[in-house]
Amino acid sequence: MRTYIGGHEAVSDNDFVELALGTPLDLWLGVEGESEMDAAARMDAARDILADNPDFPDRVSRVAAEAIEAFAPEIFNVSPLPTRRPVGRRQYRGGVAA
Repeated sequence: MRTYIGGHEAVSDNDFVELALGTPLDLWLGVEGESEMDAAARMDAARDILADNPDFPDRVSRVAAEAIEAFAPEIFNVSPLPTRRPVGRRQYRGGVAA
């Protein structure tokens, strides 16, 4: 079965993420062994994208949350940690000091 998003075929997990974000992952993560000049150009392009799309970080967060919910929903199953009274501090009981 083939999956298409906006007319583009998504073949891998990276394809889904790239199509959801509208940019290649390598732009944000870099590639192994890239030169300083390539890294500077990549970061320059990333800054331009962020300047032109101020809502981009929110889109990224939404895509990440949706991916976690779809593939690892147990991560969202959190329970509060028990609170402890700090050592050496007395608990206020509502009385008047003697």
